[in-house]
Amino acid sequence: MNFMRIIKEYKETEIGIIPQDWAVVKLEDILVIKYGKPLKDEDRLIGKIPVYGSNGIVGYHNQSLVRGGGIIIGRKGSAGEVIFSHEDFYPIDTTYFIETDFDYKFIYYLLKNYNIKKLVSSSAVPGLNRNDLYSQQVAMPKNRNEQKQIAEILSSLDDKIELNRKINANLEKIASALFKKWFIDIGDELPEGWEIKPLDGIADFLNGLALQKYPAESETDYLPVIKIRELNNGITETTDKASTKIPEEYILKNGDIIFSWSGSLDVVVWCGGRGALNQHLFKVTSKMYPKWFYYQWIKYFLPLFQNIASDKAVTMGHIKRGHLTESKVLIPDNKTLLKMDELMFPIIETIINNLVEIQNLIMIRDSLLPRLMSGKIRVKNIKL
Repeated sequence: MNFMRIIKEYKETEIGIIPQDWAVVKLEDILVIKYGKPLKDEDRLIGKIPVYGSNGIVGYHNQSLVRGGGIIIGRKGSAGEVIFSHEDFYPIDTTYFIETDFDYKFIYYLLKNYNIKKLVSSSAVPGLNRNDLYSQQVAMPKNRNEQKQIAEILSSLDDKIELNRKINANLEKIASALFKKWFIDIGDELPEGWEIKPLDGIADFLNGLALQKYPAESETDYLPVIKIRELNNGITETTDKASTKIPEEYILKNGDIIFSWSGSLDVVVWCGGRGALNQHLFKVTSKMYPKWFYYQWIKYFLPLFQNIASDKAVTMGHIKRGHLTESKVLIPDNKTLLKMDELMFPIIETIINNLVEIQNLIMIRDSLLPRLMSGKIRVKNIKL
């Protein structure tokens, strides 16, 4: 019975099985691809209109080329990237922008689902040819209401992700402001009961392993290897795999503080799930002081560490453990630290919870996207 229903509701096409009430179309039939226009670097520093390059916002201008928001596709450099702007924007000449009579959000997700990057040339400067893009075939519902419903489901997830990110950005600002007030703007005289310690005196900085020495036992039983790339982009299909039998202290969990001391120096609250700590990264922990305390102190010294690393005449600039020892921090008395913790603990816990929710929402969105855009799941069967 189910088999007969599938035969009735779906059909075979040149690009695969799709619902009976969907159509196969070429992109040139549903959208117009236009070139962005040049804008001098100095003109990207004025105004409030976001200026988009191939990998995102590269500045702000006082005029827009596109009003009411729309879709940007990387043409050169980060070619194939698809970006949606909710507001007026200026696309520069490393990008395309889209015009269409269809729902812009639906077309955005249609393009996100289609692997545009496979069309990018492998030359010294990767590029995307407009005619190659025009000729691609995609499946889409004939019913515009269904198109809109698909876009609404996916955008509701993206909106919640963006909201969580904005909340976290505000919480980070509040935490940084409190930290500055308590420790940086305190003046020259140390309050009674306070003391000074080196940065590596308030926390343990555990350097990661050379994980190529710990290969995964199988394709299903492994830990994703967390390198600097994963700190920036999360775990992807290209992430390396390591054994699950590495020592427990080198296994990352949600809420761990990770400090990259080589290459692109940064400090993050890791919330990408269990992973294996690679070399060039410190996992920072403390048995004596709260998480927000050593996290904020690392953030405070980060610009200094970045300058030290950038001055090194090597491919990957870095800092040494001695730089941690040379960096002095203020330690309040226990009573004062407890009062501070009453304010800061809920902030960092909320940040962690939001980051975990963001990862969960991304997983849901990325799972739904190909299914919704192929008709394997119909909007009438979705409940969020």
